[in-house]
Amino acid sequence: MMGDRIDVRSDTVTWPTEAMRRAMAAAPVGDDVYGDDPTVLALEREAAAAVGKEAALFVASGTMGNQLALFTHCARGQEVVLGESCHILWHEAGGPAFIAGVQLRPVSDAAGSMDPEAVRARIRVGDDLHEPSTGLVCLENAHGSGVVAPLSNMKAIRAITREHGLPVHLDGARIFNAAHALDVPAAAIAAEVDSVMFCLSKGLCAPVGSMLAGTRAFVEAARRKRKILGGGWRQAGVLAAAGRLSVREMTKRLPEDHARAKRLAALLAEVPGLAVQAGRLDINMVYVKLLPSFPLRPDPLAAALAARGILMNGGAGDEVRLVTHYWVDDGDVDAIVRAFRELATA
Repeated sequence: MMGDRIDVRSDTVTWPTEAMRRAMAAAPVGDDVYGDDPTVLALEREAAAAVGKEAALFVASGTMGNQLALFTHCARGQEVVLGESCHILWHEAGGPAFIAGVQLRPVSDAAGSMDPEAVRARIRVGDDLHEPSTGLVCLENAHGSGVVAPLSNMKAIRAITREHGLPVHLDGARIFNAAHALDVPAAAIAAEVDSVMFCLSKGLCAPVGSMLAGTRAFVEAARRKRKILGGGWRQAGVLAAAGRLSVREMTKRLPEDHARAKRLAALLAEVPGLAVQAGRLDINMVYVKLLPSFPLRPDPLAAALAARGILMNGGAGDEVRLVTHYWVDDGDVDAIVRAFRELATA
């Protein structure tokens, strides 16, 4: 529980732990634009090692990391192949057009991953002057739908991009969740891509920040472009200190969140009028369909839960999402289920 409320809107709502607050207060700092903040430098080394890359760059957000990847990999006017429901397309405010000057060519990802042959069909070949050239393929794992793509899918897409000499970027905002679900190191997932972004503030409790990792040359090019975006930090070690604990410690406890999400799903499945989406329980997300027999739609349901001290996003349609994280315990799960039961019979 977070104070006097239970917050399952997202795993971005997590507060820093007490250990993080102490580390932030004591962090040695410099000026990151000059490249001499020791805590940032340590975080970048540790983050790169965690995903098996040569180097990493500390950025303000996952969106900044993804947009820097497109900005760095692509030339203006190129095209990026990616999933039609991915975060880059849906939730980054049209950034690819504004920042990198690229257009997006979506592929169906209804099952949480793209069909490799559909990716192949979207790649532009030849030099027809009427067409943009393909500059990049983007993957997302874990997917925002709660599904983790198998490594075999990533490997198949990677093989196709190699045939065409194309780089691959991974939106790995929750790559450590995916790693636990697949029972592999995060580096095994990142090995199938040229660059990877992962968030420190999604489920890992850091208050701010994400990492963009790749080759040393790629990261240095991205560092210059980060400056263009106004992303140069000064005494950023105060934030990086929390990020170091995210990478070293918080990644290890994510299976607790996964287990708690599965328990929440099992209990909600017993509530009349709810249909838990059992095929989307790979990580710490629970998607629930509100059947016609359930008395509330998403927005009124969110309001009714808020009145009981439980924060959940509403939205259009008949589906809601609940996300477990460090600050949601078993007692909170019981309270959420109790509230749904009460509302189901209200």
